[in-house]
Amino acid sequence: MNLMTNQPPTAELQALDAAHHMHPFTAGAELAEKGVRVITRANGVRLTDSDGREMLDAMAGLWCVNIGYGREELADAAARQMRELPYYNTFFQTAHPPVIALAARLAELAPGDLNHVFFAGSGSEANDTNIRMVRHYWAAQGKPEKSVIISRRNAYHGSSMGSASLGGMPAMHGQGGLPIPDIVHINQPNWWAEGGEMTPEEFGRARARELEDKIAELGEDRVAAFIAEPVQGAGGVIIPPESYWPEIQRICDAHDILLIADEVICGFGRTGHWFGSQSYDIRPDIMTVAKGLSSGYAPIGGSIVRDHVAEVIGRDEFYHGYTYSGHPVAAAVALENLRILEEEKIIGHVRDVAAPALAKAWATLADHPLVGEVVTRGLLGSVALTPDKASRAPFREGPGKVGLICRERCFANDLVMRHVGDRMVVSPPLVITPSDIDEIVRRARIAFDETHAEAKAQGLMD
Repeated sequence: MNLMTNQPPTAELQALDAAHHMHPFTAGAELAEKGVRVITRANGVRLTDSDGREMLDAMAGLWCVNIGYGREELADAAARQMRELPYYNTFFQTAHPPVIALAARLAELAPGDLNHVFFAGSGSEANDTNIRMVRHYWAAQGKPEKSVIISRRNAYHGSSMGSASLGGMPAMHGQGGLPIPDIVHINQPNWWAEGGEMTPEEFGRARARELEDKIAELGEDRVAAFIAEPVQGAGGVIIPPESYWPEIQRICDAHDILLIADEVICGFGRTGHWFGSQSYDIRPDIMTVAKGLSSGYAPIGGSIVRDHVAEVIGRDEFYHGYTYSGHPVAAAVALENLRILEEEKIIGHVRDVAAPALAKAWATLADHPLVGEVVTRGLLGSVALTPDKASRAPFREGPGKVGLICRERCFANDLVMRHVGDRMVVSPPLVITPSDIDEIVRRARIAFDETHAEAKAQGLMD
């Protein structure tokens, strides 16, 4: 049944998509043979496809639809702004009311003296900005050799040349000549997969001290910055041991390097605070924001910058910017999104209602024979799939095969849940209710049962 007036049949949409649309992070030929899933409507935490099938979206789109789908207020804000001023740039000593108001509002919300915002169209663009900004910051102080940025393996910071270089995903680095020069990586704080016999606390400190070792190896006079997500999102919802971030902060302070917190996923309520940095008492010099800034309703990102960095950058002309830096429609939508987050006390709902409900319901999956580690932080959750939870063993076939089976079984049970290797992850809209969380877990358990049966049948549980 087609529920949209004049909507072509699904098969026709799939054929057009296969003929003309190049998808991100997709093997195009394989998708063309299978046929794309066509989403036509959404409301709250649910999606509807072109055949009228309804799904629970446990991923909030791409970690971004924080206030849920279908908020007319954001559509109205965009329409008002389009009628009044649909576009103007922020080059050439100009601005407009929405971008001025949004910059001021972000300065109010951000912790400490993070009082300045350089706008971009996405998190990828903002992290590209950060590369140029930190290198210019040191060069403007007579230290142009201080240009190396340290990141982490299995981190995700975007997919442009610069931001994908900051990320630490081998598959991405295998295409396009990445990483660019002067970006290096240390290991991630993934205790489940890499902690060995250490306690989580010991492991967290050891992984943090790899940063100090790398600074010593390269020379403090060469290192410009360290970038990391408070919680690694696209890397599999890797929640660091509590010992990790205090040691990272100490090292950055002691060695005079800038700390960049990539808040693209964690920001705007995901961890139960406005920013993930507040959940871990991180004091970043720059915060990367996007996604939840507009709840995905309009493309916008930015770098929120501390006073001392902005003061240096502002001494001279900074030869950098984007056509859509601070786009008036996107800024107006973001302002309305922030108003809703605050006035409807959505972040308090995450902290006091939704996050405890997710933690409680998610923990019930730990008894499943396929499930190893079960973790949550705010409204981020993941489970590690394993053939042997006692030894934290990986699957013999290599990472991702069982995870992909599980993802497909989730879709078959009308649940949008993502796999990262053999970790299954969730990041639902912040407005989700405890009853919907219970339904996510109920469907996930069915998918795990079906995955376990299929993995056994294929001999993948050895």
